[in-house]
Amino acid sequence: MAIMPAQIIHTSIDRDWQHVYDFAARPENMPLWASGLASGLEKDGDDWIADGPLGSVRVSFVPPNKFGVIDHTVTIESGLRVYNALRVVPNGDGCEVMFTLLRQPGLTDEQIQADADHVRRDLATLKTLMER
Repeated sequence: MAIMPAQIIHTSIDRDWQHVYDFAARPENMPLWASGLASGLEKDGDDWIADGPLGSVRVSFVPPNKFGVIDHTVTIESGLRVYNALRVVPNGDGCEVMFTLLRQPGLTDEQIQADADHVRRDLATLKTLMER
């Protein structure tokens, strides 16, 4: 497989990185800020199940860690697996939250732009929640 073009989408949050990580890494909290999972996540063994625009999806998260990593793989009903790299990184008294958006094969310019806009909105929502 060829290397996919990537965009790093990030936001600065004026809140301690550990607090942001502790909140954002909990799958139960994701529907509060990750609109693609707005229907909620239900535990299924080591994974989580969500209903979304593409049907039922399985989400597998990396274990909790001290590095701010919230990577997760989303598997849609067709079997397509999409790896999502999500990081919370200390930055002074606050943090940076960074999502690596990989352009999947076959996506049009309009579709990848819509995906990037979607991620930006989700990170803005997380920022609003964390800075209250």
